[in-house]
Amino acid sequence: MDTYILIVDDDVAVCNAIYKYINTFNYRTSMSFSAEEAVEVLKTDPAHVVITDIMLPEMDGLELTGLIKENYDADVIVMTGHSADYSYEEAIDKGASDFIFKPVRFEELLLRLKRVLKEQELTKERNRMLKELQELAITDDLTKLYNSRHFYTQLESEVDRSVRYSRPLSLLFMDIDCFKKYNDNYGHLEGNEMLIRFARIINSRLRKTDSTYRYGGDEFTIILPETTGKDAEFAARRIRTAMESEIFSPETGKSVTVTISTGITEYCPREDLSTFIRRADQAMFNSKQKGRNQITILQP
Repeated sequence: MDTYILIVDDDVAVCNAIYKYINTFNYRTSMSFSAEEAVEVLKTDPAHVVITDIMLPEMDGLELTGLIKENYDADVIVMTGHSADYSYEEAIDKGASDFIFKPVRFEELLLRLKRVLKEQELTKERNRMLKELQELAITDDLTKLYNSRHFYTQLESEVDRSVRYSRPLSLLFMDIDCFKKYNDNYGHLEGNEMLIRFARIINSRLRKTDSTYRYGGDEFTIILPETTGKDAEFAARRIRTAMESEIFSPETGKSVTVTISTGITEYCPREDLSTFIRRADQAMFNSKQKGRNQITILQP
């Protein structure tokens, strides 16, 4: 995407001169002759950097800077010919990235512009890396589902919301039947492949508002907001049917089908989080005890 620079100055000659100079360096550039005009331009064509004079009719450049920093992802370079009236600190306090005195030396302005753009790129890269690190901290490496650490954080938030708005909330625990035997017979790589495919099956059968977690080993849990225990059973049946239909080929000429055991419970207002989780886990254990490939609902 082209780097877009917006120049704001009510002195048409100055504005034109800066525009022509910056334009020679292959930046996409446009001009506005008032702060109000600049705001209208930014609404439809957000700039990477705004270069603005402080002395403007009606809304001045510092007010414009504050407005830009509140509403747009753009850096601002402030120009002024009135060094006694405005300070560097005032401009920076408003959110300006740099400050330059008039008459503007074009070479100096270009250097400052390049520095601001470089810092902008570094900030974006730093934010991207931070986001990746944050995602890694809450994501299971193998299945790419959320991990158990994030499960507890998210469940607490959903419980708070359920209580605040008096809305139902259900929890599913799922465990792959005889997974250890499968792992022992065909190896960890095939076992990992099964976990990955099961994670995909779960996510493909849920709503966007639901969230799935690898709780540990071959055990998975799903948080279903706005869902009663009975409605959660429908979701569990969809997942169980899909898993039963999945064909695994751990060896050449070998086809294997796999089942899952599921426990379901609905949140009871004012109960402890640990009680809620234990009941869902117990429901899943009951499904195992009843012969596996079962769905058990335990009501509060």
